[in-house]
Amino acid sequence: MSGEEQPNTNIITLTRHVLSSQFQLGPQATGDLTLLLTAIQTTSKFIATNVRKARLINLVGLAGETNVQGEEQKKLDVLSNDIMVNSLRASGKTAVLVSEELEEAVIIDEKHRGKYCVVFDPLDGSSNIDAGVNIGTIFGIYHIRPGSKGTIEDVLRPGSEMVAAGYTMYGSSANLVLTTGQGVNGYTLDAALGEFILTHPDIKIPPRGKIYSFNEGNSMYFHEPVVNYLNSIKYPKNGKSPYSARYIGSMVADVHRTLLYGGIFGYPDDKKSKSGKLRLLYEAFPMAFLTEQAGGVATTGRGRILDIVPKGIHDRTPVFLGSKDDVQDLIKFYEEADAKAKA
Repeated sequence: MSGEEQPNTNIITLTRHVLSSQFQLGPQATGDLTLLLTAIQTTSKFIATNVRKARLINLVGLAGETNVQGEEQKKLDVLSNDIMVNSLRASGKTAVLVSEELEEAVIIDEKHRGKYCVVFDPLDGSSNIDAGVNIGTIFGIYHIRPGSKGTIEDVLRPGSEMVAAGYTMYGSSANLVLTTGQGVNGYTLDAALGEFILTHPDIKIPPRGKIYSFNEGNSMYFHEPVVNYLNSIKYPKNGKSPYSARYIGSMVADVHRTLLYGGIFGYPDDKKSKSGKLRLLYEAFPMAFLTEQAGGVATTGRGRILDIVPKGIHDRTPVFLGSKDDVQDLIKFYEEADAKAKA
C-alpha cells in the first residue's frame, strides 16, 4: 500500500483559479467576470449531464424546427440554448446575448443587466449527437463599450476586443478550455466533486505539428491556394513524411486536438460557400483568441481573424488555425496566388 500514489490534496478548481487571477489584478477587479464565468461553468455542467443521458430521456433527434442558419435543430440544441440564455440572464452580469440558435440578439432587461456581452454556440457539432461523437459549447465575452447600456453595437467589434473566450467539450469527459487574455488553461469535470479541476495548465500549441484537419469531401470546391497547400503536406518533397489527416466534423473536438497536438485546422471559403461556413462572432473569434493565446496563429488566409469587424451577428468567415509554422506555410500559398493574380 505504501507504494501507491496518494491523491493530490491541493485541488485547483476553475473557480479557485479564476479567483486567484482576480486577486492578482488588485483593487481594479470587480469580481463580475468571475461571477459570469461561474454561470458559464454551471451551464456546462448542466449541458454535460443532459448530453450523457440524451438517449435515455429522448433528447436525441430533431425538434421539428430550423435555426437562423437554416439547419435542422436537434432537441439538445434547443435545450442547451435555453439553459445558456436563462443562466446568463440570471447571473445579472450580462447586457447582450448572441446565440447561433437565435436570429436576433437578446437584450437583457434593466433589472438583470450587467456589463458584459456573451456570444455563444450552445451546442457545436450537434449533427454528431446521434453518433456519440464529441460536441461542445463555444463562447466569447466582450465588455460593453464605455457609456453603453448594452446594444447590438457592443458585439459588432473585432475579436481582439474580447476579454475572455473558451469552450466546453462533451465526450468521454467534459473539458472546459478557457482564456482571459493571460494564456490558456484546461479543466476537466470531476463528476464526483461536481467541479472543473485544472488538468491542462498553460496550454501551448507546438510550433509545428503533423496533423491536418480539413473536410476534404469539399476538395472539388476548394480554391487554388488551399489545394496547393494540401498537396504540399500530403506529397511532401525532400523525403519528408506526409501529414496525417484527422477530421471529426465537430469544431470543438478538432480544435481541441489541434491545441494539444499541433498541426492545422481549416474550414476555407470555396466555390460553394463564398464566405466560408463557420460563424465569425461565436465560432471563429473565440477559437482564434484561444489559438493566439496558446502561441498559435489564426487567419482567413489573407488576414488575422481577430482583426475582422463583423457587420452582422451571424457573419461567416474562412478559418485556418493551429501551429504557427503550419499556418504560416498556408499563408505563403495565398500570397503566391495573389501575386500571380496581379502579374
